[in-house]
Amino acid sequence: MNTQSTTPITDIQQLKTVEQRLLWLSHWMIHHANHVRPKADGIKIGGHQASSASMVSIMTALYFNTLKPEDRVAVKPHASPIFHAMQYLMGNQTREKMENFRGFGGVQSYPSRTKDIDDVDFSTGSVGLGVAITSFASMIQDYITAKPWGTDAPQGRMVALVGDAELDEGNIYECLQEGWKNDLRNTWWIIDYNRQSLDGIVHEGLFERVEKIFDAFGWDVVRVKHGVLQRAAFQEPGGDKLRDWIDACPNQDYSALTYMGGAIWRKRLMDDLGDQGDVTALIDARSDTELAALMENLGGNCVETMAETFASITHDRPTCFLAYTIKGWGTPIAGHKDNHGGLMNKTQFTEWQANMGVETGAEWDPMATVADPAALQAYLGQVPFFANGPRRFHDAQLEVPAIELSPDREISTQMAFGKVLDDLSKGDSDLAARIVTTSPDVTGTTNLGPWVNRRKLFARTAQADAFIEHRIPSTAKWEFTPEGQHIELGIAEMNLFLLLGAAGLSHSLFGKRLIPIGTVYDPFVCRGLDALNYACYQDARFMIVGTPSGVTLAPEGGAHQSIGTPLIGMSQDGLAAFEPAFADELAVIMRWSFDYLQRDDEGDPDERTWLRDETGGSVYLRLTTNPIEQPGKRHDDAFRQGAIDGGYWLRKPGPNCDVVIAYQGAVAPEAIKAAGMIGETRRDVGVLAVTSADRLNAGLTAAQRARSRGNVNAQSHVEHLMQDLPPHCKLVTVIDGHPATLSWLGGVAGHQTIPLGVEHFGQTGTIGDLYRHHGIDAAAIVEKVAGLTQGRRVVSH
Repeated sequence: MNTQSTTPITDIQQLKTVEQRLLWLSHWMIHHANHVRPKADGIKIGGHQASSASMVSIMTALYFNTLKPEDRVAVKPHASPIFHAMQYLMGNQTREKMENFRGFGGVQSYPSRTKDIDDVDFSTGSVGLGVAITSFASMIQDYITAKPWGTDAPQGRMVALVGDAELDEGNIYECLQEGWKNDLRNTWWIIDYNRQSLDGIVHEGLFERVEKIFDAFGWDVVRVKHGVLQRAAFQEPGGDKLRDWIDACPNQDYSALTYMGGAIWRKRLMDDLGDQGDVTALIDARSDTELAALMENLGGNCVETMAETFASITHDRPTCFLAYTIKGWGTPIAGHKDNHGGLMNKTQFTEWQANMGVETGAEWDPMATVADPAALQAYLGQVPFFANGPRRFHDAQLEVPAIELSPDREISTQMAFGKVLDDLSKGDSDLAARIVTTSPDVTGTTNLGPWVNRRKLFARTAQADAFIEHRIPSTAKWEFTPEGQHIELGIAEMNLFLLLGAAGLSHSLFGKRLIPIGTVYDPFVCRGLDALNYACYQDARFMIVGTPSGVTLAPEGGAHQSIGTPLIGMSQDGLAAFEPAFADELAVIMRWSFDYLQRDDEGDPDERTWLRDETGGSVYLRLTTNPIEQPGKRHDDAFRQGAIDGGYWLRKPGPNCDVVIAYQGAVAPEAIKAAGMIGETRRDVGVLAVTSADRLNAGLTAAQRARSRGNVNAQSHVEHLMQDLPPHCKLVTVIDGHPATLSWLGGVAGHQTIPLGVEHFGQTGTIGDLYRHHGIDAAAIVEKVAGLTQGRRVVSH
């Protein structure tokens, strides 16, 4: 369905007025931060004046003439000042925050959904990711509108404003392939082709190569090279020669000539073109200032040309606009190869301010230099994109149904995860209807198969499964349909996390809540780590399941065995990380997680744990394929709350306890076995089941902060757990991952600790072989305990 229509140019003079206002306000904001506002650190604050200038005409035409409220935009990071200036002009940003640009509490260096008060659609900053997420947001938009409960969701274009140097990022090309596979539409990428990056000039002829890639994946490519002044000049006698010269001029030369100005332009053109009568007359008819304006009038720096170009697109195919621009356009530093991070100095800026006609004292006035402020205000009041105010949507929270698992004698956490989803797939709950699963070509091997067989794969148009048609037996019933609830991806973990990020913002972008669940082999979480961080930074809500994990995936060898992922789970903001050992723990955690994904309240921490659970977040589950013996039906429900809070006593220590074994995840049988062996000679041995080192640690540091601020009674869950241990008690911690995950437990109450875990790449072999090799089996635990005791006896002697 074509959701687009031609947008006529409403008032070119008002557009040009807005363009000049945005150019001034963005550059003044940067100059004020670097040269006017008192400096606390004595270092450059920065702000990318030149990178903003090259985008000002594009953004003016886009936001003030083309976009509708349902459209969503990812602004290139270095155009953040233009975006904030635009919102300030519209009354959506405060002067106080503008004055504090890149300061604490001020407008952000790069647009941020969570830290800026203006209407940011997608956070940007890690270059390339803001570009790619727009394609996945478009796919999610199609997914939602294909469902019976999503037909009333808004439908718009997903737009990315792209710096040309961002095209070096590999994730952009990975997402192009995924878009082609999923019949991408309603996506615009507008490339600011200023041909300058941080370290130099973009390689000559690069885009001819890039253009072929876009074409291969079904994109329309629109080159916007010449502005209205240039196109008019080309119609004059000799204009064809000037056009040929411009089109053939190397990037470096064009940038250098722009910086040097009109007189140098004239000399170079005359040197290259010679006295050819008609073209010489064309050049001679213009003053140096007029000639410079003509030569700098590239398509991307002409608001009229950009508005006309955008209005000409009436289809919904993905479209890439190559907008030729001058970096630093309209300023004294235009074209200089060092201007990426460069700033106008005080002298340059004073002269430029006079040229812009802004009086001293009126720098922050949105209407400064405007001849008819009332007319401009009237024009701004009817701009479609801003007509409905802030465009953040909300959706009601979904009730979470009961989740119970049959008490199998032996089961792995990965298989238990598959059973939970399979049970949900059999029901008709609203929650199950909103779950969307995805996986980078590991659907079957991460136990999503039963869910997919019941709930099918998503495609905008139905596609039959040839194996079903020909009655060939297969456990995978791969039927694609608009009703499907699984999006299959290729082997690209960056795409996985970008899709989860887009789906996890659906309640805000489209007003329809999704419960996104992604599965990935745990070691390859690291391959998508930048996109995972990006998704969490936007406060997207999703569940990521890393499975299988650790050296417990023994025969697969070191390439498929994860070591540091528990530490990623602990350190990643916005992500609650769990590693349950038993199926009943997992069921409890998943039920809690489905609710946690939907929370967005504000308030004080829960004084039971000191965790800010009411704000919600995303969830990471680290699971394994090793079936272990289950504890059976538990009649004491204390483990349920403990599993959610991060830990509980599987074997409560007695009053004379001198050894506690704390474990997380699949090594539970080894810890339990070791405790039994130690218990033959020692009484009161404790076994601490840690389900989330992340949540225990976060609660501890939060309680410590509260105490430092005067709340002497603040105590975290892990402190409650450890408070009754005798001072002489020793801790042995063990995990199928890096030992630092649990080693900090000794610091909770000052107990000597021996951390066991995996510090080096794994090997192939049996689980027993590898546990022995890494010293995380029961025998190694017992050996460490014996060493602790002998050490104490030597010291006492």
